[in-house]
Amino acid sequence: MTIGPITLSMIEQARQRIASSVLRTPIVRLNFDNAPGEIWLKLENLQPTGSFKVRGASNALALAGDEAKKRGVYTVSAGNMAQALAWRAKTLGIRCRVIVPDNAPRTKLDAIKRYGAEIVQTSFDQVWNVVVNHRYPALEDSIFIHPFADPRMIAGNGTIGLEILEDHPGVESVIIPFGGGGLSTGVAAAIRSRRDDVRVYACEPETAAPLAASFAKGSAQEIHRVPSFVDGAGGKSVLPEMWSLAKSLLQGSITVTLRETAAAVKLLIERNRIVAEGAGATSVAAALTGGTKSHKIVCVVSGGNIDSSVLIRIIQDETP
Repeated sequence: MTIGPITLSMIEQARQRIASSVLRTPIVRLNFDNAPGEIWLKLENLQPTGSFKVRGASNALALAGDEAKKRGVYTVSAGNMAQALAWRAKTLGIRCRVIVPDNAPRTKLDAIKRYGAEIVQTSFDQVWNVVVNHRYPALEDSIFIHPFADPRMIAGNGTIGLEILEDHPGVESVIIPFGGGGLSTGVAAAIRSRRDDVRVYACEPETAAPLAASFAKGSAQEIHRVPSFVDGAGGKSVLPEMWSLAKSLLQGSITVTLRETAAAVKLLIERNRIVAEGAGATSVAAALTGGTKSHKIVCVVSGGNIDSSVLIRIIQDETP
């Protein structure tokens, strides 16, 4: 599969479609004096389902139109995309089914059920097979909406980039968690279309960093993924169709340790009273490494759906 350029027009049209469905999230400064520059937080954890995914899901369903109401929709997700699609589908009266990995946090599974979606739970390897092949034979009577390798999703995510430039025009670098690439490439496409001086970086946990490996090798790579509490970022590989976008839009990928990520989760709670999931905190952890060498940094806090048991351990200075 090939994904063409995500244009400014596509992103601006997505913003009009989703304006009544999603929140224009605030950007606040991280209250931490020892940071390597000004670190600002784009709080996508405040969206209706607790993550940025509502933007792309709302755009995709709007474009799917009447066919979605006739056939229903399905997706594959660690939880955030499943919640977002289920939430919006319920509002529109559309049947929604989701394929979920067996290590998905209880918080996310409970939310999926709360929004009325039907869950198909399976192994991560089987889930990743659906991600790669864009299909799940048992559900092919419905419309598949890919969680990230879909222009409708990427354009919806790109609306975050427009908001960053409008609300924080002095930004020098933006750091974005990388799971599959739909968020980082969408935001980067928006920013690059208006400001070619702003550097956009992805970030990943070192236990699952296929994008960093891909930049190092110059081609899409598959790596050995070690599961962790950072369940919303880091996959087994970078899909070729996403690599074609990422390599031209992103400066690279900053990897962070699980300890650094846990410390960032705790810091956000203690200094800003913000609850971020592991993936959402990787951007802050990456900024604190000083890897961008920038003075004004915006970190996309991509989500806040973290299990309370994991959060308790982090608050107690443990690394889950």
